[in-house]
Parts: sequence; C-alpha cells; structure tokens
Amino acid sequence: MSVSKISKGLLLGLALLLATSVFAANNKGSMQVTDSVSVNGKQLPAGEYTVRWDGAGPNVELNILRGKNVVATVPARMVDLEQSPNRDSVITVNNDGRKSLNEIRFSGRKYAFTINAESAKAESNGTNK
Repeated sequence: MSVSKISKGLLLGLALLLATSVFAANNKGSMQVTDSVSVNGKQLPAGEYTVRWDGAGPNVELNILRGKNVVATVPARMVDLEQSPNRDSVITVNNDGRKSLNEIRFSGRKYAFTINAESAKAESNGTNK
C-alpha cells in the first residue's frame, strides 16, 4: 500500500470523526421547568434539566437528564419554527389539574420538539414557561 493511500484513508477517517463530533454537540439543550410536570408518565419536579436526542428528525427520542442521570425518555417529533426563539422554553398542557410537557424550544434553533404521548388527550391550552 502506498503512503498516499494511507494518508487519504486517515484524512477521511479524521473528517468523519470531526463531522460526528460536530453533530453530537448539537444534539442537546437546556430545559427549565418552574412547576412539577409529567413526562411520559413520570413526574419531574421543578428545576433545570438537560435534554439530549437521538436522530435527525422528524422522529427522535428525547432523554431528559438531571445532572448525569436520565430521569425520563420520551419519543418526540422535530418540527420547524418560522423563527428561532430568543430563549429556551417549554410549553405544557393541563390534564385534569396536572401539567404535562407538550413542547420544548431551544434558544437560537429553528426547530422544536413536540411530545404527543400524553398531550394527545389534552386540550391545546398550553402555557409558555
């Protein structure tokens, strides 16, 4: 094998590694809930969370973490927004007095994640937090 073939192979491998790490850096965001909220049957207390997702859309799986621990996993749908929000926010719906997470929006990103597992039964009177 020639040196040029080995160099090309190493260069291609490095390019793939860099592309993967750039994508991985874009698959997480922050979420803060001010009241206890239900996600996929689990009750999350108010606080700060990290959201990570697998997949490039439209269907993804969200992992919601508190610290380093995954506290909820839920399927979601990535939807395009007309403009990117200027801050992170969550939209909840009221299900018989209990708040359920319906949508997550991240600052500077022109997409959001809708969570329909519980919200399909709910009224569409979400509140922006």
